[in-house]
Amino acid sequence: MATKTAKSAGGNIKITLTAGLAHKMETHRKVVRALGLGKYGSSKVHVNSPIIQGMVRKVSHLVTVEPTTDAPQGRSRAQAAKTKTK
Repeated sequence: MATKTAKSAGGNIKITLTAGLAHKMETHRKVVRALGLGKYGSSKVHVNSPIIQGMVRKVSHLVTVEPTTDAPQGRSRAQAAKTKTK
């Protein structure tokens, strides 16, 4: 069952963008982008931390949050190095 915010700290949460970003405030768009979400329906797994919870709280009307056991996916070192050199 999906919840709007994750109450407990620790573990991992899956965040899914459930509303479009057209005609939304620029700050909300930036927060959604910082969470790693792009298009409607995109999902990302994050470690449940106070920082992520604050970001989710700001855009809670645009996303759904559910606890998960999946590991968060980060960029590989090769991808990070390519981004750094650009």
